[in-house]
Amino acid sequence: MLLLITLIPVMSLPKTASAHPLSASYTEITFDQDQTKLDFSIDELSVLEKVDVDTNGDGKLDQVELTANQATIIHFIEDSMYLEVGQQDQAGEDAGIEFTQKNDMNYVTVHFIYPAVPYGETVHLNDGLYYNDSNTNYANLLIAKSGADVSQAILTGNERDWTMIHTEPQLEQGQEAEDSVSGAALDNQSSVTANATTDAKASFSFKDSAWYSFFKLGMHHILGGYDHLLFLLALLLGRQSFKQYAATITAFTIAHSITLTLTYLEILHFPSRFIESIIALSIIYVAVENIFFKKIRFRWLVTFAFGLIHGMGFADILLGMDIPKPYVAVDLASFNIGIEFIQLCLVALAVPVIRYAQRYKGYYRTVQAASVLIAAAGAFWLYERLL
Repeated sequence: MLLLITLIPVMSLPKTASAHPLSASYTEITFDQDQTKLDFSIDELSVLEKVDVDTNGDGKLDQVELTANQATIIHFIEDSMYLEVGQQDQAGEDAGIEFTQKNDMNYVTVHFIYPAVPYGETVHLNDGLYYNDSNTNYANLLIAKSGADVSQAILTGNERDWTMIHTEPQLEQGQEAEDSVSGAALDNQSSVTANATTDAKASFSFKDSAWYSFFKLGMHHILGGYDHLLFLLALLLGRQSFKQYAATITAFTIAHSITLTLTYLEILHFPSRFIESIIALSIIYVAVENIFFKKIRFRWLVTFAFGLIHGMGFADILLGMDIPKPYVAVDLASFNIGIEFIQLCLVALAVPVIRYAQRYKGYYRTVQAASVLIAAAGAFWLYERLL
């Protein structure tokens, strides 16, 4: 009855809220001897928010609208980000626009062709998309490739610059030819070390600190995931001992770490709509437990089960990024540690306050009232995601 009472009013609300106010884009730059290719992908919703291209007003972007508004969308992207070589703006040639699928979501991908980068030149990319929009947690996951060598960067917040130097290969006498065009990540601090190869193609060497970018991305991702945070709050509100709190948080950490990794590696795959709906349902379930039970038992078991689903949700932003195999373990671990760092900070702040409040007689009634609101939010998200 309580769920019905909370569900009826929220079902009458317009479908405007989102539990993940995250705009994600993916940039892939390929340095070849005769040209430089840049592929930029951005989620469909971001395009609809920024460019007036929804001519039929259905809240979606179809192929007819994409084709008819191709020049407008490309102009929007070119205005938002620029590529420089040797402090000179590069004029990219439009090489096409298309829909791509990433994690069961529609993305708009624009292809650009630039001149080849001469040796000794500095390459600089700046992404200004959503720069002054505090309502959106924007992230651009960048991959730069030269032969077998790869650089990773995450452009987010105020850190929107990526810079490197393209230098000529150095071949030492008596040694095999190496892919030894060295580069240096000057600004973004996210990169990998070049590998030796036996051909004469250009390659890049970067400062190896990509882990820090993924660590920060994990922090931003959990802070922008209001449904995950609300689930965590609902878990903590129920009356528990410190031992029970520790078991609950540990179970959640282990569970979401497992499925985050398995989902990225494509060992597990469920539709994003299903995952997001179960996450909303997990919020309702825990809130209902708080409403009807003064003392919570075996919450760690429930938390572990739902944590498996939340881990799949955590992986969504990474699924569109083609992380090179040698760096997958470090990048995923760094991303997960970033999530855990924020969660542990919130737990460290909340648990002492909650434990202190539990001394008062009115605590259970307060928890019930708060849990009704939490259940209502979960019910709204569930309704929204099932449509």
